[in-house]
Amino acid sequence: MPLPLVSPMLATPGTLPPAAQDARWAYETKQDGQRAVVYLAGDGSVGLRARSGEDITVAYPELLPLGRALGPMAAVLDGEVLALDEQGRADFQLLQSRMGLVGSPGRAARMAATVPVHLVLFDVMHLGADPLLRLPYAERRARLEALGLEGPFWSTPGALVGHGREALEATRAHGLEGLVCKRLDSVYEPGVRSRAWIKIRNMRTADVLVGGWSPGRGRLTGLPGAVLVGQRTGAGGLRYVGSVGTGWSEAERTELAALLRAAATDVCPFDAVPPAAGAHWVVPRLVGEVRYSTRTRAGLLRQPSWLRLRADLAPEESAADLPDTSA
Repeated sequence: MPLPLVSPMLATPGTLPPAAQDARWAYETKQDGQRAVVYLAGDGSVGLRARSGEDITVAYPELLPLGRALGPMAAVLDGEVLALDEQGRADFQLLQSRMGLVGSPGRAARMAATVPVHLVLFDVMHLGADPLLRLPYAERRARLEALGLEGPFWSTPGALVGHGREALEATRAHGLEGLVCKRLDSVYEPGVRSRAWIKIRNMRTADVLVGGWSPGRGRLTGLPGAVLVGQRTGAGGLRYVGSVGTGWSEAERTELAALLRAAATDVCPFDAVPPAAGAHWVVPRLVGEVRYSTRTRAGLLRQPSWLRLRADLAPEESAADLPDTSA
């Protein structure tokens, strides 16, 4: 019997469930990787499909032995492909070096030796001849854990029932991306962004200096589409840390445009010129506060958004990299 194709169920951004309902929810660590639906036909083969439906099996040859892990048992599993850093935390930048190798089996095999991935499994939608979509999460999770899928490149981390606030604080303390809250009685809804699954992303804040801007397009013509920001190094230079293009109202963007024009200069203030075509440079005297999820290995801010101008801080107060604070 051919296995059914299943689109992954999606979580809705939100906050922790009310304390009175805490015991009705399970909590899993939110992973920063590539979502993958895993197809084990029971004949030793394995197939992986991305959230888009693209077949990504070739990109991850180290996961092929998973096809023999259940013997003759067929299964459709839900999980996330990760690349781990030296501390064992998911590093999306590392994973990007693997994600584009679907059409390059030779290169994928070579990369698997230097940047191996790890598959985290967290749900089962089909097992043997039985569809499990209509079973509650708690029962699906029990069946998944009973499979004992633990190996060199895959694992089934536990889920915590109740204690959501403690779970969220633990992800923050360990520098993890966030938390996914799943209602114990929820069925699996393929392709649906459901309120039965809630994702909470840990965001951090940082103070930055504005060193330039990129022109907006369309309705933003004549206004900054994004600002180029940096942080001071110990040597006094200005290290580029990213481009911020969201977080302003129309009035705030107009106000910012006037401030940037007043600070215009022909000299790039960053230690190295950022890869920003058509950038306009400014004297780095505007201090802003931004929110972001994580940093790349090069120190760039991921998913940054503008919070506010820090008129209470002078540029010289950013003489060195400022510590991040959890939002």
